[in-house]
Amino acid sequence: MMNEEQVRCLLQQVSSGTCEVNDAVKRLKSLSSEEMGFACLDHHRQLRTGMPEVIYGEGKTAEQIAAIIDSMQARGSGRILATRVSEEKAALVMERCPGLRYHNEARILSLAIPQKPSGRGTILVVAAGTSDVPVAREAAVTAEYLGNQVEIVIDVGVAGLHRLLGKKAQIEAASVLIVVAGMEGALPSVIGGLVDKPVIAVPTSVGYGTGLGGVAALLGMLNSCSPGVAVVNIDNGFGAGCAASKINRI
Repeated sequence: MMNEEQVRCLLQQVSSGTCEVNDAVKRLKSLSSEEMGFACLDHHRQLRTGMPEVIYGEGKTAEQIAAIIDSMQARGSGRILATRVSEEKAALVMERCPGLRYHNEARILSLAIPQKPSGRGTILVVAAGTSDVPVAREAAVTAEYLGNQVEIVIDVGVAGLHRLLGKKAQIEAASVLIVVAGMEGALPSVIGGLVDKPVIAVPTSVGYGTGLGGVAALLGMLNSCSPGVAVVNIDNGFGAGCAASKINRI
């Protein structure tokens, strides 16, 4: 796995004569996809899209996740992210792949080389209620993994707007906001009416019967009266983190 900067460096080495052409060809060949039987790894994704291959852990066994991680590391990837991994499954993966960190609330396994954030500003994740925190944490961990400075604010939903207004300075200082809410999903509309920054709304499946597992929040966000609010799928903190990162790197 190589990013654009690494490819440029390799080409400069070939140009200067410090790297043989055949060696460079061999390294570039490793960027293709890899068929594993149960998965086909996209080793070229980082170079193509700016975002590395991420493992979706739900539906995969611990053995399959560990095998994918082994393959990614064998290709030189020092950054690993596996989403939707249960605590029990994570423990089994970490036995085989030491050095991983498990983010319990976010249900994410990660391995990342410490680096200076490359995003231009701060991504602020705002959770309407404590019950929305798992999705908010998934968004925050994803955005951090992708090289951004991330802050999180919890339990500032519309049932007590004074709590939100108490965070107004922090909200206004952010470059991008990810707003996570269940129930009727009103919080992104409120924040969208307060700031001139991109707002990414994340509906959660938190709520009672007629919330329909997050559908009510999703429809509320899609029908926001605050113009410019973008909406991702129900409980999709990962997708929101990716979108916010792309915006923050422009």
